[in-house]
Amino acid sequence: MNLDVLHALNTERTARRATVLVTDVASGAQRLVKATDVAKDSLKDALAKRLRMAKSGMEETPQGRFFLTVHVPAPRLVITGAVHISQTLAPIGQLLGYDVIIVDPRTAFASIERFPDVKVIAEWPDVALPPLDCFYIGALGSKKTHAKRVERLKQAGVSDSDIARIHAPIGLDISAVSPAEIAVAIMGEITARLRQSDEKKSVAA
Repeated sequence: MNLDVLHALNTERTARRATVLVTDVASGAQRLVKATDVAKDSLKDALAKRLRMAKSGMEETPQGRFFLTVHVPAPRLVITGAVHISQTLAPIGQLLGYDVIIVDPRTAFASIERFPDVKVIAEWPDVALPPLDCFYIGALGSKKTHAKRVERLKQAGVSDSDIARIHAPIGLDISAVSPAEIAVAIMGEITARLRQSDEKKSVAA
């Protein structure tokens, strides 16, 4: 691997940014494509598919045969509120390969005893976390509760486009009742958001 490519790859991995190493099978030439540059790349469809799957592999394209080596950091699952649902949601998230973080200022709830093997931050979210670029945002509560939430957010100056990103009521509609079932519904919706193409997301919506 070219040293410049290796240096760029290490820089992106350290910053937890997804990349794809593109190797031309015929010539052996390599180049690194950052996730932010995929949309304007000649192999954008193949690159987007591989990033979505987080899986390396061979691709036959009109431009030739390429091996795409995908480098994707473990996605982070930030759970605000150390409630009963979170106690099931956290281990499911870990099982699926997420870097799970629990955030709750209430130390009686946000404890290692209740969340073993999970990073727990006993602070308010705006204090504990830097601004995040999230691919999924979900909120508990009924449709009525969410409507009131929307009004509060609008009064606070949050844009309609940002409010529209909130999945509420959170999770897939599987008629979940127990905290464990709600956790399954939430992870199902997060997985769909992470893995499905934009076309499938539109159809699902």
